[in-house]
Amino acid sequence: MAATLVATITLLASCTSDEGGSPSGGGPMQKNAAAAKIAFAPQDGAKDVAVTEPVKISVAGGELTEATVTNAEGQPVNGAIAEDKKSWASGEVLGYGKTYSYTATAKNAQGKVTTSKGSFTTLTPASTPRATINPGDNASVGVGMPISIKFPEGGPQDKAAVEKALQVQTSQPVEGSWAWVSKSQVDWRPKEYWPANTQVTVNAKLYGVAYGGGAYGKSDLSTNFTIGRNQVVKINTPDHVMNVYRDGGLVASYPSSNGLDGDPDRTTPNGTVIVMSKEPIGDFSNPKYGYTNVKKKWAVRISNHGEFIHENEENHANIGKKNSSHGCVNLLEPDAKAYFDSALIGDPVEISGSVANFPTTSDVFDWLISWDQWKSMSALS
Repeated sequence: MAATLVATITLLASCTSDEGGSPSGGGPMQKNAAAAKIAFAPQDGAKDVAVTEPVKISVAGGELTEATVTNAEGQPVNGAIAEDKKSWASGEVLGYGKTYSYTATAKNAQGKVTTSKGSFTTLTPASTPRATINPGDNASVGVGMPISIKFPEGGPQDKAAVEKALQVQTSQPVEGSWAWVSKSQVDWRPKEYWPANTQVTVNAKLYGVAYGGGAYGKSDLSTNFTIGRNQVVKINTPDHVMNVYRDGGLVASYPSSNGLDGDPDRTTPNGTVIVMSKEPIGDFSNPKYGYTNVKKKWAVRISNHGEFIHENEENHANIGKKNSSHGCVNLLEPDAKAYFDSALIGDPVEISGSVANFPTTSDVFDWLISWDQWKSMSALS
């Protein structure tokens, strides 16, 4: 365990030296003046020191004149002596499984010099899982887009420690919360849709965080992205119409054919999902229903459950009149192209009127969860 308390230590003769008294020879008081005492944290010989713990060197009964901490390669660790010359502190994190050496020199009020040296070793993790973050830098996303941090399968054991290392900054006030949507994924979403044009910065200070089971964070993560214009799709399946709203106003109404309500496996389910991806040509082969090599244009994925918004001219006769698809929202080709061009990843799609609801077993289901339940899914709740 890393030593975390700065304590006054008794310096061994082998690592401490006192040089001379005052330059003038001095009187009895000067000859008997106590030497400055240097203390290190972590202490000399400490092992398994946390890499995020700052290295500190302090002095009692004098002032520091020099302080140096070096790594195993002899490279100095960034740091500085405080203005009052009573302490030195490092300004960078340390490396895993490394030995560091320190040397400090101090003098008391009479100029008597004390030098002290020592070393310590940082912890060696059993593993350092690499996490990922989404959206990426410079992305422009829709008002329903969550922030997602994913870990390798199984995820960290100490989820509270991970959450404490996560920070979301926004250009305007936004209420939101982290929630563990699986053992290996934590998402942040606002209580309501993001305000349009919000600038978002996420910092995940994961390096050195103890995940549990001997695992520690491999590196810090960060991203800067922008929330775009407010665009929301609303579909009430019995109406056979897909409405597109921009900043709360209706900007387009497209005739649609939605999933067949007579078959729960083919219906377009109720709930709020988001645009997940866009493909100019999508493959909609489904051997279960006897068709293969089926390509459709302007495919906008809204669920990993299998639902898309796409062109289907083969279903032209039913579009705007009857729900007959296998769960997707079918549009005429010009309408599908117009919507495709307008859509951003993260745009909300609100569906109602169906005989079934979207399952919460495939991402992205963040908006299928009530706000109170969402907050309860935080490890810090």
